[in-house]
Amino acid sequence: MKKTVLITVLALLFVACNHQSKTEKQLNENVMKRADSLTSILPTEIPGNAIDMIGNGWMLITAGNEETYNTMTASWGTLGQLWRKAVSTCYIRPERFTYEFIEKNDHYTLCFFDEEYREALQYCGTKSGRDHTDKNKAEVAGLTPAYTENGSVYFKEAYLVLECKKLYAEQFKIECFVNEDVLTSFYGENNGIHKAYIGEIVNCWIKKEIN
Repeated sequence: MKKTVLITVLALLFVACNHQSKTEKQLNENVMKRADSLTSILPTEIPGNAIDMIGNGWMLITAGNEETYNTMTASWGTLGQLWRKAVSTCYIRPERFTYEFIEKNDHYTLCFFDEEYREALQYCGTKSGRDHTDKNKAEVAGLTPAYTENGSVYFKEAYLVLECKKLYAEQFKIECFVNEDVLTSFYGENNGIHKAYIGEIVNCWIKKEIN
């Protein structure tokens, strides 16, 4: 009887250890989806000046998944604090191809790049994903897609990646503009009104320093 119980206990321990090793393997495989050169940081540890990073350095807003995604260059946006959460805000016109993807997905990424990738960002900002049927425009521009555990798309060349989860979205309303100059300067007959997306920054990754 004791021998039977001992065999049963050993069998259960083997199953538990085997399950744990599989779980650890799955986690390691998920982590490897991220570029090896990136390390996780807290939102409060994001370096730099957000106004300069977005306004002058630009960023890529990317939404979708491994099967299909789109990205666009943006120089408008904010990083800050709201609802006791670290958040980002970005603005997308409904006529942009990326709009369809950010509407359909809960997560999106903001990617920041060194100056050497300026031409790639210019390309992604002036070319539409609708015109690229055989290859994504970001890949045409020389960027390499990678995927987070949530399935979000980012690019390995980025020095900073913010993964965000949508919290709130609202279309700007013409009647809410209190400064007519802004309305007339940025929203003419051929320019659609932006939609604002506020997202919680759920993950941050920064490129490791290479010694």
